Amino acid sequence: MNEAGAFFLLITLVVVLPVALVGGAEVAKRYIAYRERKLELMADKPAERAAQYAAQVGQLEERMRVLERIATDRGVDVAAQIEALREDEIAGQSLESKRAVQ
Repeated sequence: MNEAGAFFLLITLVVVLPVALVGGAEVAKRYIAYRERKLELMADKPAERAAQYAAQVGQLEERMRVLERIATDRGVDVAAQIEALREDEIAGQSLESKRAVQ
C-alpha cells in the first residue's frame, strides 16, 4: 500500500467513521423518540374510545329505562287507546259504507 492509500485510510478511520457513527446515532435517537410518541398517542385513543362508548351506553340505558317506564306504567292505557282507535276506525268505515249505499 502506498503512502496516499494509507493516509486516506487513516483519515477515513479517524474523521469520517466517527462523524458517520455520531450522525447515525442521532438519526436512531430521533426515530426511537418518534416511535415512542406515536405509541403514546395510539395508547390514548383506546381510552378515548372507551369513554365515548361508556357515554353512549349510559344514554342507551337511560332511554331503555324511559321505554320500560312507559311500557309498564302506561301499558294498560296505551293498549286501551290503541283499541279505541281501532274501534273508531272500524266505526268510521262502516259509516262510510252505509253512506255509499244510500
